[in-house]
Amino acid sequence: MEAAERPMAVMIEDTISAEKMVGRAESSNQSLEAAKDIVFGSAAGIAGKFVEYPFDTVKVRLQSQPDHQPLRYNGPLDCFRQSFRHDGVRGLYRGISAPLFGAAVETSSLFFSYRLSQDILRATIFPAEQPLPMSALLGCGAASGAFTSILLTPIELVKCKMQVPLTPSAAKLRAPGPLAVIASVYKYQGLGGFWHGQLGTLIRETGGSSAWFGAYEGVTHLFRAYSSAHGNPDASLPIYQQLIAGAAAGISYNFLFYPADTIKSRMQTEDVSLATHGKRTFLGTGKLLWRQQGLGGLYRGCGITVARSAPSSAFIFTIYECLRGAFS
Repeated sequence: MEAAERPMAVMIEDTISAEKMVGRAESSNQSLEAAKDIVFGSAAGIAGKFVEYPFDTVKVRLQSQPDHQPLRYNGPLDCFRQSFRHDGVRGLYRGISAPLFGAAVETSSLFFSYRLSQDILRATIFPAEQPLPMSALLGCGAASGAFTSILLTPIELVKCKMQVPLTPSAAKLRAPGPLAVIASVYKYQGLGGFWHGQLGTLIRETGGSSAWFGAYEGVTHLFRAYSSAHGNPDASLPIYQQLIAGAAAGISYNFLFYPADTIKSRMQTEDVSLATHGKRTFLGTGKLLWRQQGLGGLYRGCGITVARSAPSSAFIFTIYECLRGAFS
């Protein structure tokens, strides 16, 4: 009896040991994938930010024009002209240090949380479905954006305050650096002031990231279906198709939820020293913009934003996919 039981005990112990080894291997693989998302996403985000930043500066300056008329800029080209004349190329890249850090944080957290959301759905709701349906991918994109918005709001607040041109009375003074902006926000609004405009960022990132990943997945699916119909079901997408899919993602992200970004920029570019007796709410700022400038005011700067988002997102997705392919 004892001789018969001992092999059974050994078998159980071996099974438990094997399960532990599989669990460790899976955990190690997940950690490796997470590290890849963070590193590759950061590299792609930084590259994309260098491409888009001058356009983003013009967009913020158009969005943050004062309430009184006439407007300071007649449009994107006029804003580019005035900005270049007064500040040169350096002025268009003013405040880029915070955005570079923000781009690394944003893009890495987007890809990381997007993959994590997919893993959770595969382990719970869609264990037998591969690939996930488009509705699930859209939900993963929204969850990814919601998570990222919490990290992104303080970074964007500093960026927006640095991008706004100096007033004529302060034009001869040195533009404040990121640390000076951070100190000013904390002095007048405390720690919570860094999340001023969070609702706008949340709306933009949740809906925008869903559209961003959804458009990319949709376009790449069409390209793969076309390739499969022509006898190449397992062929990887060529670079130009990845660029097209990334560009479509950038356009979708920025156009659909642009009014939320406009309201957020107006809130975040307020002079904090003048807002100690009450900050404008997201809804209040939106109503004010609507009364003063209508729908056009909510979409001011949208054209240049969509124009810069196409190449930026194309670079981001292509660099990310190429790095993943090279180190897979």
